[in-house]
Formats: sequence, structure tokens, C-alpha cells
Amino acid sequence: MPKGVPNAIEGDPFMSSSIRKTLAIGTAAAAILVAPAAWAGTIEGSVVDDTGTRALQSAQVRILELDRVASTMRDGAFRFVDVPGGTYTVEVRYVGAEPETQSVTVPETGTVRPIFTLGGSEQNILVIGQLANQASALSRKREGDGVSSVLTRDAIGQFPDQNVAESLRRLPGLNILNDQGEGRFVSVRGLSPNLNSSSINGARIPAPESDTRSVALDVISSDQIESIEVKKSLTPDMDADTIGASIEINTVSAFDRKRDLYTARVEGSYNRLADTLTPKLGFDFSTKLSDDFGIAGGVSYYKRKFETDNVEAEDWKLDDDGNALFEEIQYRDYDVERERLSASLSFDWRASDTTELYLRGLYSQFDDHEFRRRLTFDLGDFDTVSFGGGNALGFTASDDAEIQVERDIKDRAESQKIRSLVLGGETNAGDWRFEYAGSYARSTERENDSIDPTTFDRDFATEGDGDNFGLVFDLTNPRIPTFTVDSRADLFVDPAQYALNDVEVTRLSASQDEEFAVWADIGRTFALASGDFTVQAGAKARWREKSYDFNVQFYEDATGEYTLADVLGRSTYRLQGIDPVADFTAPTRYFFDNFGDFELQEIDSTFDSAVEDYVNKEDIYAGYALGRWDSETWRIIAGVRMEHTRNDISANLTELIEEGAEYDGEVLEDDIVVITPNRFERDYTDWLPSVNMRYEPVRNLVFRAAGYKSLVRPNLADLAPRFIVEENDDNEREGEFGNPGLRPYKAWNLDAAAEYYFTGNGAITANVFYKDVKNFIVDRQLNEEDSPYSGIDFTEAVVPVNGRSATVFGAEFGFASALAFLPAPLDGLLVQANYTYTDAEGTLDDGREIPLPAASKHTFNAVLGYEKGPLSLRVTGTFRDKYLDELGSEAEEDRYVDDLFQIDASARYRLTRQLQLYWEWVNANDADFFAYQNLGGARRLLQYEEYDWTMKFGARFTF
Repeated sequence: MPKGVPNAIEGDPFMSSSIRKTLAIGTAAAAILVAPAAWAGTIEGSVVDDTGTRALQSAQVRILELDRVASTMRDGAFRFVDVPGGTYTVEVRYVGAEPETQSVTVPETGTVRPIFTLGGSEQNILVIGQLANQASALSRKREGDGVSSVLTRDAIGQFPDQNVAESLRRLPGLNILNDQGEGRFVSVRGLSPNLNSSSINGARIPAPESDTRSVALDVISSDQIESIEVKKSLTPDMDADTIGASIEINTVSAFDRKRDLYTARVEGSYNRLADTLTPKLGFDFSTKLSDDFGIAGGVSYYKRKFETDNVEAEDWKLDDDGNALFEEIQYRDYDVERERLSASLSFDWRASDTTELYLRGLYSQFDDHEFRRRLTFDLGDFDTVSFGGGNALGFTASDDAEIQVERDIKDRAESQKIRSLVLGGETNAGDWRFEYAGSYARSTERENDSIDPTTFDRDFATEGDGDNFGLVFDLTNPRIPTFTVDSRADLFVDPAQYALNDVEVTRLSASQDEEFAVWADIGRTFALASGDFTVQAGAKARWREKSYDFNVQFYEDATGEYTLADVLGRSTYRLQGIDPVADFTAPTRYFFDNFGDFELQEIDSTFDSAVEDYVNKEDIYAGYALGRWDSETWRIIAGVRMEHTRNDISANLTELIEEGAEYDGEVLEDDIVVITPNRFERDYTDWLPSVNMRYEPVRNLVFRAAGYKSLVRPNLADLAPRFIVEENDDNEREGEFGNPGLRPYKAWNLDAAAEYYFTGNGAITANVFYKDVKNFIVDRQLNEEDSPYSGIDFTEAVVPVNGRSATVFGAEFGFASALAFLPAPLDGLLVQANYTYTDAEGTLDDGREIPLPAASKHTFNAVLGYEKGPLSLRVTGTFRDKYLDELGSEAEEDRYVDDLFQIDASARYRLTRQLQLYWEWVNANDADFFAYQNLGGARRLLQYEEYDWTMKFGARFTF
């Protein structure tokens, strides 16, 4: 330790004890780092498959005489420093391949460069297809520093699925939250997607959506991905902002392969409901311009059309006799067109014998054009209705109980874009290792001049020229209530009866989330008698800004002549007849062609345009120190990470005060909107220790244990001081509030795992985990007795709040095996299965106990595959248990999403070495979506959707 430093640390009266300890540790570490290196040789080798096609990452390399062990990098390289001169036996192991040993003679000074080639039980087993993917994924899992799961593509660019989110569904402990039948958000161990972090090539992915941190991974095409690592335990050199998992996406490098690759794909996609064939095209390449410089990348385009039939009910209540009825029900007909464009480009350069540099970029664009026709019955005026046999609800209109019928059309087009650029490198100088990088990532979601929606309506009351309008709802199928009009159906189906209510024009909806980051790590390895000890430290800075700008305008028909009959279309809805409906595009054309006939509603437009806007700047400064021990049987990584967070947040208090209400002591003669800017600043510091242990007492049997502290910061939108208050002429004030005082989730996490890797291609794994979570966040519905909030009075309000505490306990079990021991032709079978149990319970501030949102108790995945010769077949099944989706003011009002079981299938056939045909069947069992609440002891419909299946077929050309 440098002279005088201890006195400086201990003698400063203004320095806390924790800072003194940290500085003392850091000073001691610095003293170790500057110790002189041993005078010895170096082994720098590489491992490839026996066809010379693919670099094998995460092969395990051992020097048997020295009990030293290393793992190969993504280019197949491995490195041992400070190896005393002499002759040694070096052994290489990789899942699915026979071990290989070489005798290597190390000079007293200098470097020796052995090359190892590994092969499977049959040619190409480590290169092409399901077996190659499984071998690669299990090898990376086995050599990982902590508890993890991995997905990889094979050497010719095949990924298990064509959507990143749906690919992850296959891994232990993971399930997917769907949107319109497509996997979007990833839940790990049954926890909310907000508790995960996602990165591309080491750079955090900002979220395009305005109201979340979690990233919808369906934006990214799997064609551009080399691997996805799901790290469920953290080491000090990792960002600490995760409780579920860190999802690390890596794009392709030219050094992943030993040969150049050019691949083209042509595909058609057919959705049964849409009855339309749409294209997908792709091209990938990987080439080395020299031994030390390579370029890899690709581009992918996918257009998909599909339809969704939906029904939703709201505001359930029980009458005095205990009968359940809804106040509103909607029949929704979705016709959707989605386009995805993804491109990646990577440059890799070995600048010298000691330094490698890289530049990796990714661009993804997701365009969503959605048409939604909706028929809505507003039944809120009814206190009593007629019931028939428990399965029928009858409503009859009168002057005191009107039935409002709305028919609207949404014509909305939005575009999400994700851009990521990372420049970095690594330098190995003797015993020293330096890593450094800078990144820029930007995600946006934008919508311009969408008509969302055009609404026509008619109020049915007492009719003077005949029977009153009447409705009967049949609840025999509680998921799909159907209706019949039992009187005055002529009025109900006449489009001329429905006059324009208003046109809502989204002039601009612009969400932007961008982050700059720089980081650097330095480490030194000491070769000791029975292993390697590494001391490592690093620092990272992240500067993030998320903002949302919303501008909406409401228009009414000044002529009073515009009706649904002017823009009539025909529905494609299959659950119930809902005609008449508007045409897809005619209302949009009518509005812009006759713009002078419409009158702007200034108050509503001003109010809704101001309530959503916010800017949240978040700066994070981090540093860490760790020690790492690697030997033939043990790997121990322990250290501490510090993260300091600073927020600067701006938004508005927006009040809509109606005519007749009091404001500033006066009764208003007109509606007014009052906008008051808000700004909040806050900062906090967290110290986050961790330890990860890996123990391999015998070959292929691995035990792991991990303990670490982590945090998840609140949604940037929830922190925004957006205070929205609507006050009616009865002085009742309804509000929606942001909460800049939200505390981050903080959790102590424990993991233990046992993994056994078969001598062939397979493994059996078991994990248990426990998490003690503080400050979990939920949206609470508050009543008048909870008023005021931030000095603002209200009658009812929704506010994101911190709960007291939550515990998460669970277990994961996984099995994967290539059944090569079976007699032919069954020796081509392979099986994968995993099950996860999660018990996640939390306690709110009022003492109410709830399951954590998005926490499924049971998840199960199974894959039955067959691969032999040119043929590859696969059938997969995925099950996810119900989960809490939204919290109500009472338990009976909580929203749950029901169980989901989905079956997918695929087939591939290689006609020639260059040409492969493939086919996929997605959602083969027509799994649907059902959300409900438990009111009066029964499941009450909130949302039901049907999507039907999608088939894909295409050809892959490899050059």
C-alpha cells in the first residue's frame, strides 16, 4: 500500500466508515495490480469444429498438470498467461463432441498457438440444425459465470424461431406476454417484464413505448441475432438493474465463423383469419477481407397481415339480488398489417497481436397499421334489468334508462424504431486485460395524423312510433356474450341513424428514449499453484433521456349531416354480427376531404394534449471491484458494485374544470383548462454486493450458488409529475397522478443450481431461487379518504405507489437430450422440457396481500424434435399459468389473464447443400386470450380474443 494512504483515509473526520473501507479496499487492490508479472510463456489457442466452419465458443480448456481452466471466446480463442516453460497436456471439451487432448510445449518466454478441432458423432453435428443449436447453448450455459440460459443460431444462420420474444419462450423459467396473439414482452421466473433489463452488444436497449422501461422484443428480427443469453444471477461487472434477468442479445461477428457465409431467404406467411399471403425476405453475410479484418451483417423484411376478433366488458357490478351485470360491452374487429425491417452490420479488426476492436450497429423498424371497428353498448343508466335462467340479461330503453350505441373506426399507423451502435475493444498485454466501449442507442415510437377514432352514435330512449328498443345478452358462454335486438332492430341496423359524435385526430404522438454510455474494465490475472486469481475493476456512465410529446385534436361535425351511411363498409367479425360498420379508410378520406365542415373542440384538445407530456433525464454513474478465482473445480467471483442515480423530471399539472364548478373562489361560466409546469430532481446511491460460485467436483457435474443485491428503477413515465384532474359541476375531482417520489425496487437474491451434462448432447438441470423484494410498485385506485395527494384534492384517483415488501420463491427444472442411443431411425429424436414454479406474493401499504403483477405460478415448455440426414422436424408446446394483470381498488376488481397453452410446429428439409426448404405452423391449436375479474365468486369477462393460426413456408439458400 502506498506510504501515507492509510493515515489519509483514517484521519479524515468528514469521511463515512463505508467510504473509508471502500477506499482502503481499492488502494489494496491497486497495490496488487502493480505487482510485477511472473516471467513465463503464454498459450493462445483456438477451437473449431472438424469441418473448419465454425469457431466454438465456450469450449472448456484445461491444462491438466496445472489445474488451470479457461473458456473459449466467440472467435474460438482461449488464453493462458504465466505458464512456466515445459510440456503440458491440454484438454478441450464441448457438449456433443468427444474430448480432444494435445501435448503442448511452452517456451520459457514467448507464445505457443495450438489449434483444436472437435467433431460430433456424425458430420456437421456441431454446425447445422437443432443439434448444433442445443450443443452450443448447453456449452455456453455450462461455462457461464452464473445461473443462465442461452439460445444460439447455428453456423448457417438458423435461429429456433423468427421472433426474438417467441424464441425465448423455449428457455427454462421464461414465458411471453402476448399482444394480438404475438409474443412481445418477456417474463422471467413469472415476474413482470419491467423487472428485466435488455441489451444489444452490451448497450442497453431503450424502450420505444412512452410508458414503460421494458422492451417489446418482437421489434427485433431473430435473423440478425447470433445468440441471446438470459443471465439470472449478477456479477459486479454487470449493470445491477434487474430482478428477473439480464437479457443480452448479441449480433453476428465475422469471427464467429472460419469460412465466409452468404445466406438468402424467401418466405410466405398465411394467417387463416386474414386469408392473405404476405412475404418475408432476408439476406445475411459474413466475410473476412483478411486474416485480421472481417465484416458481417444482414437485412430482413417481414410483412404480416392478420385479424383478431375481440369482445370486452367493463364496470361489472352486483344488483341487490346478487346478479352480475356489466355497464358497458364492446365488440371489436381488428384488421392489422405489421411490417418489420431489421438490419445489422459489424466490423471486427485484430489491430495487433494484443488488441481487437469492433464496431457493431443494429437498426430495427416495426410499423403497425391497425384498423379497429368497434360496436359499444353503454348501459350505465340501468339500475335493474331482466334476468332469464341465469344466462340472459335483458335491457329495454326508456326516458330514464337510455341505451347508447356507438360505432367507431380506428385508422392508426405507428412506427417503432430501435437504433444501436457500439464501438469497443479489448487489449491483452501480458497479465493485464483491458476492455473499453462506448455506445449510443435510441428508440422511438411515432404516430402522425391518425384518426383514432371516428365515432358515430345514437341514444335509444322511449320511441313514440312503436315498441321501445330492447336488447338481450346471452351469457351461456361467459367468454363470448352474444346479443340480439328483440325490438326496433330496423333502427339498430340503419347506418343513417348514427350521427357523428366526434373525430379524434392524433396530430403527434412522439415517444423518444435515448442513451449514451461509456465503460471500461481493467483486470490482472495471477497464475498461482492451483489456479488463476484475477483482480478486476471498472467504471461506467450512462446518460439517458426519455420524453413524450402528445398532441391530439377533437373535431365535431358543424353541418350535422355526417352519418355512418356516408362511409359504410362491411365487417369481418366472426363472433357476432355487428353490422353496420364503417369502411377501413373512407372516414379518414372524408375528414380530410371535407375538413372545412368540422369544428375544433378547443378545451378537450388542449386538456388531452397537455396531460401526457413529460421529460425524464436519468444519469447513472457506476463503479465496481471484484476478485475472481478459477481452478479445475472452483470458480468464485465476489465483489461490490456502486450505482449513483440522478433524475431531473419535468411534466404538467393539468386541470379540467367544468362550467358551474368553483375555481379561485368563483363559479365558472365556461369550461377551463389550467396547466401548471412541474419539475422534480432526485438522486440516490446504492451499494450492491454479490458472490457467484461454480463447483465442478467431477467432470460434467456442476453446482452453482449465487447471492447478490439488485435494484430496478421505476418506470420513467411513472416518475413524471404528471397530475391530471377533471372536476365536474358537482365539484367531484377524478385524477391520475405520476409519483416522482417512487422508490426503486430493491432485492436480495439467492440462487442455487445443479447441472449434469451428458457425455452426448444433453443435460439435466435444477435451480431454486429466492428473492426478498422491497418497494415493489403497483397502480393503486385511491378514494376520497386518501386525499390530498401532493397537495391536490381529489374524489377518486389512480396513482403508482410502492408496496411494503414481496417475496419470490421458486424452482426450475430442465431436461435436454439427443436420443442417439435409440435404434435407427429413432436415433434422430431429441427432447427438451422445462418447468418453473414461482410463488410471488406482496403486501401493500394497507396490508392487503396480492400476487405480484405478471407473476405466473406455473410455466412449462416442451420440444420434441427429430433430425437425421436432410430432415429436421420439431413440435413445441408452451404453457403459462394465469397472472395478475392490473390491480383494482378491491380484490374482486383485480384483472387477471387466464392460462395459455400454445402448440407450434416446424419442418426443414435440405434438398442440396445450398438449398433448404422449411415450413412453420404457429399457434396450431388456436389458443385464445382471456382476461377476467373475480366478482361474486365467478370469472367475469374483461377481454377475450381469437387469432387462429399462421403458417409460414419458404426456402433458404446458402452460398
